[in-house]
Amino acid sequence: MNRKTPSIIGAAVGLALFLAIALLPALLYGGYAGVMLAGGIFGTPVVPTFAVRALIVFGMVMGVTGVGALFAVGGAVAGAAVGVLSETPAKKAAAASKA
Repeated sequence: MNRKTPSIIGAAVGLALFLAIALLPALLYGGYAGVMLAGGIFGTPVVPTFAVRALIVFGMVMGVTGVGALFAVGGAVAGAAVGVLSETPAKKAAAASKA
């Protein structure tokens, strides 16, 4: 089995968990960050102009991208750890005796 396979499977599981658990909160908090950014730049109360809406959408995209990357990397690390821990000592001993 390829050494990268457990990491890729772990990343896929992490992204599936992200879609199931964290997509909506990432959109929510990213949108809130966008509103706070727009309020800091354009002043409060925030008037719904094109620039303000663009900043809010930018915040939402950054929230989803950041949290999705966190879940993918965490899943890849967990998959790699499971892959390393599930290797049998017999395979290692056989590989060492051939070399």
